[in-house]
Amino acid sequence: MDNEVLVEKQADFKIPVTVLSGYLGAGKTTILNHVLNNRDGLRVAVIVNDLSEVNIDAALIQKEGGLSRTDEQLVEMSNGCICCTLRGDLLREVERLAKQERFDYILIESTGVGEPVPVAQTFTYIDEEQGIDLSQFCRLDCMVTVVDAYRFWHDYSSGETLLERSQGAHEEDHREVVDLLIDQIEFCDVLLLNKCDLVSDKDLNELEGVLRTLQPRAKLIRTEQGKVDPAEILNTGRFNFEEASVSAGWMRELNAPVHTPETEEYGIGSFVYVRAKPFHPERLMRWMEEWPEAIIRAKGIMWLATRSLQAQSISQAGPSIQFGPAGLWAAALPESEQHLLLEEEPELADSWHPMYGDRINKVVFIGIDLQRAEIEASLDQCLLTKEEMQQDWDSLMDPFPQSQQEACAIN
Repeated sequence: MDNEVLVEKQADFKIPVTVLSGYLGAGKTTILNHVLNNRDGLRVAVIVNDLSEVNIDAALIQKEGGLSRTDEQLVEMSNGCICCTLRGDLLREVERLAKQERFDYILIESTGVGEPVPVAQTFTYIDEEQGIDLSQFCRLDCMVTVVDAYRFWHDYSSGETLLERSQGAHEEDHREVVDLLIDQIEFCDVLLLNKCDLVSDKDLNELEGVLRTLQPRAKLIRTEQGKVDPAEILNTGRFNFEEASVSAGWMRELNAPVHTPETEEYGIGSFVYVRAKPFHPERLMRWMEEWPEAIIRAKGIMWLATRSLQAQSISQAGPSIQFGPAGLWAAALPESEQHLLLEEEPELADSWHPMYGDRINKVVFIGIDLQRAEIEASLDQCLLTKEEMQQDWDSLMDPFPQSQQEACAIN
């Protein structure tokens, strides 16, 4: 009977997977080496992704001797990114390793310019093109993001693109460094704040407060020289795609029925700006060009008077401000579709305006020493006046890109 139970358990076993993300130089390889040298006999397969043709990180891991040459395997995935160009390769490689039935665990070190969401999706959804369903063999256990405590603010405020740093995943990779940093922070289960020994206690406490506000769900652990208890990132059972997808601080704020400010230690705070009145495009553009430095992160939807059919999405992190179409307002849909939508989402009816429907400005602002009253007052000045509300809105000056297919970057 015991043997039958054992066979059944083995058949049900799915190899747990931990993914290490984090910007270049944050210390992912150092952490990986530390874990490999303190893993209590786990047979581990390691996949290291590097953009260059020579996989430097893999070479470092081999040099450190963290893997057994006979029991384990190091897979190098070079000259591409597993979240885009090498995604198919990742699928096939993980499937191959899992089918060998030789490993207790798979550790993946993503490239420093990789986004975590596409990698997580690789383990969560069936890939129709490749015909591979990794969920049959593996379970994504933990998404880990490593943050460089020493260089975070430098990279955050640099205003540079990955291409300007010669770090782009491809020739058309126009992402800004700060956007990548925020993407990695806002989707994870564990945040490792590394190189804490290089930062003062005061600065470290402030940075930790910012990270907790940006990502309130993840467990935040301070580390020095990449030394972390392996149990914090291996076999944690922390990953849940649905929870991770809505874990960003701005999203929790935006969806909360009532905003209850937490203790604003180190001046770190947030608020939601809500107004059921459209913005004057020209005045809003001028406001964005003088963006308050205290705002670290902003995200939400805006209502432009000249674009009454489509909501506009705004996403800001540091000097990077992205603004563009976010889809039709429910009020812009045919009446039959409106009725169906209101049946599916009855909460929409609670704030439905008899003339403007669901059109609204709703933006979360997160920052340090935010002057809420001043920011709200300055934004209110950008809304249409009573007189302008009676005018033809299409005649207003609109400096934003005219193509609704484009998003504009305001720096």
